[in-house]
Amino acid sequence: MGSLCALWVVLTLLEALNGPTPQPLLAMAQVLQSFQEDEFQGDWFVLGLAGSAHRKADRSFLNPFIATFEQKEPGYLAVSYAMTRGQRCTTWAYVLVPTAQPGKFSVDTSKEPGADAEEVQVVNTDYTSFALMVFRRRSGRQSVLRVHLLCRMWAIQTQVLHQFVCLIRAQGLSEDNVVFPDLTDLSPNLGTC
Repeated sequence: MGSLCALWVVLTLLEALNGPTPQPLLAMAQVLQSFQEDEFQGDWFVLGLAGSAHRKADRSFLNPFIATFEQKEPGYLAVSYAMTRGQRCTTWAYVLVPTAQPGKFSVDTSKEPGADAEEVQVVNTDYTSFALMVFRRRSGRQSVLRVHLLCRMWAIQTQVLHQFVCLIRAQGLSEDNVVFPDLTDLSPNLGTC
């Protein structure tokens, strides 16, 4: 990605975070009425993160990365992530187990005895361009919250960015809890590691 394009992305993000508070969208307040695992499958680029343990200073540690969702058994989604750090590729994976609520999952920890239970909720998606997800887990007495902004391309639509901002504010997070990956040296081959 050229430096001019990266600068545009950064300016757009700053404007959205520092601009007027977007009005909450009806879709944010409602739970998904249905969730189509088959349509959600595939590669998603993680373009925004917010979390109770994230700080703006963490941006230097966050490289752009890809989340791949693959339907296993009906309702189950295998999730794998790939992030390039220098010359090496960092990967991690887990399985999402469906709950009774559409788009809500628990992370399968059966292979990791004693691991913290984690819930994952797809809050909003159009399946073709964006998805907003909330991750919650308890670690001892501390509650850990993360919000992901996923896009099918390395671009964020303004209305999706506003939905992301509304969602993080609704979760009680501030702009200091938001981290966007540094896209200035983005390689067109990202995700091939």
